Amino acid sequence: MLALFFRHKNFMIAILALLSCSILCQILIGVLYRRLIRETENMSATKNKSLQKLKLKFTSCRQLHETIPNVSVFVDKYINQLSIGRFPVSFFRHLSGQLTLLSVLVAGIGACLGIIRGESFLSIAPFYLISFFGLYLYFAVSSLTDISGKMGILRTNLVDYLENHLASRLEQTKLDMRLVGMEDGIEERPGEENNGKEPISETSKDDDFRMPHEQTEKVPAFTSSEAEELELLLREFLV
Repeated sequence: MLALFFRHKNFMIAILALLSCSILCQILIGVLYRRLIRETENMSATKNKSLQKLKLKFTSCRQLHETIPNVSVFVDKYINQLSIGRFPVSFFRHLSGQLTLLSVLVAGIGACLGIIRGESFLSIAPFYLISFFGLYLYFAVSSLTDISGKMGILRTNLVDYLENHLASRLEQTKLDMRLVGMEDGIEERPGEENNGKEPISETSKDDDFRMPHEQTEKVPAFTSSEAEELELLLREFLV
């Protein structure tokens, strides 16, 4: 049987390489989602940069808007933007399926060429075997990784944290800040020192707020007649 496989060595190597790359893509996606799920179980202490950016972005949106009605859409957008390196996760998902189909196509081309050359069914049977084996392995790995299920778990964890933990914490923080501000205002009022000015005495306050008719008028020391007499006496004395 191995001799039959090595008879079409080039085709077999191409088919196995395509299947290996397809399965590798599935495993990479599964590992990524598994790590994110593990991090979302303790979001407050996560060190994942993408999750930290998500928390920061959500906090900024809550500061700009009182509420975010579509938290699920916010989370879905984050999940759709996940990437491995420079390529999004969706690229690897589609690539995995395309590589599997391409391996089946290569196996079919090899079988057709064997039929054209007049080879027996036994010599081209390895193409059918490796095709069925590759498809079985692809779907087996897909069920084990369970990418759609992991996406659902990740989405549930993120929505639960943002709605039930982070949002309430932000509201409590705002309430605490308001309470602290009110307490600071109450403490500053009794101790105000008129911005560095000297304290105003009670008498000066009474004088400032006294009506014009209530203010005391200054009485001259001499009347006009007495002043004239005094002036005459001074002139006689000086002369």
